[in-house]
Amino acid sequence: MKNNPRVINAWCLYDWANSVHSLVIVSSIFPVYFSATALNNTGGNVIDFLGFSVKNSVLFSYAVSVSFLLIALLSPFSSALADYSGRKKSFMQFFCLLGSVSCSLLYFFTQETTTFAVFCFILSLVGWGGSIVFYNSYLPEIVTEDQIDRVSARGFTMGYIGSVLLMVFNLTMILFPQWYGGMSGAMASRISFLTVGIWWLGFSQLSFRYLPDAERRRAAETSGNWLFNGFRELKKVYAQVQKQALLKKFLLAFFVYNMAVQTVMYIATIFGSDELKLPAQSLIITILLIQLIAIPGAILFARLSGRFGNVYALMMAVTVWIGICVGAYYVQTEYQFYALAVLVGLVMGGIQALSRATYSKLIPGDTQETASYFSFYDVTEKLSIVIGTLMYGLIEQVTGSMRNSVLALLALFVVGLLLLWRIPSQKVYRVHLETEEIS
Repeated sequence: MKNNPRVINAWCLYDWANSVHSLVIVSSIFPVYFSATALNNTGGNVIDFLGFSVKNSVLFSYAVSVSFLLIALLSPFSSALADYSGRKKSFMQFFCLLGSVSCSLLYFFTQETTTFAVFCFILSLVGWGGSIVFYNSYLPEIVTEDQIDRVSARGFTMGYIGSVLLMVFNLTMILFPQWYGGMSGAMASRISFLTVGIWWLGFSQLSFRYLPDAERRRAAETSGNWLFNGFRELKKVYAQVQKQALLKKFLLAFFVYNMAVQTVMYIATIFGSDELKLPAQSLIITILLIQLIAIPGAILFARLSGRFGNVYALMMAVTVWIGICVGAYYVQTEYQFYALAVLVGLVMGGIQALSRATYSKLIPGDTQETASYFSFYDVTEKLSIVIGTLMYGLIEQVTGSMRNSVLALLALFVVGLLLLWRIPSQKVYRVHLETEEIS
């Protein structure tokens, strides 16, 4: 039964559980610690990694690219198998365990264990991204269409609140070490990584207790090799997607603008640290500010979508992102960086929640293979992150400046806006259909 409050609460709670990874590991403490720790013997930022000499900021960008490439390759297999086996929740639990344990192992990250830490970081992202595709696929199964925008925004909001709470605790260890026996900043950061793994794994158990599992397909439908069944399922979904013009247009637009959105989110802290030379504490507090602003931002764009339609609300968000990129190219001072951070927070949650909700509305309402449908969404999202972060790193490596990489992101947002312009608002589209039927 849809719109069950207990199930909805359990679903939203997983955002509460896993979002600490996005904040602490991806956006704030880990990037700052990585920039300060992944150094060579003379303190330089060009380090040896598996026999290659690479700048630490470029290595960080490439690590993100590799992570999401792995997720994109694994997602179609695991999603299709989950649909056929009826074990969606089991797959989600596996990736959750992989990610949370990998986060905890970052406790052992020192200058001497940089290579080990990079692999742990990659696996933590694989675990996070792998679990999210199953998490997202629950949305159209547990709520009716009129509730999708609200529940999607609520999930992101709970994620921001939960991650901020743990972040505040971690910040007290870094800013007030005397409260904890005078521990060093490095030790405080490493303990923060450990707390992320414990928080993520612990709270997720409450979600797994109440989230339903899919019904297993009939034996006739699951006969043969599971791997080939997975391919057949994906082929069927792909054929269905080709027949849905709006869904195809949205996925293309999403692919382009998401390249830029996700790259900004993963690289912003490194940009502030390496390009603007901002102090670590200021950067971490800035990321915390972004999370707090993202809460009303997600709610704001959910209301805008209710009034103007999903696509128009997404266009508003992308337009703001274009302004952010222009500002980032010219930013010089600490306070200018803070101003941009406020804008990022305003649109960060909104564009993610709206994108997920829009896709949920566009997939066929009578489909039972929601995990397979969301694997398309997931692969699109992850491949866009791969290309975006890889492009960002390559441009910095070739030109020596992150500002040139920012220009590339600006171009992606412009193209994404133009592609969204081709899609009618959901409200307008439905009215158009009704008019045609009446006529």
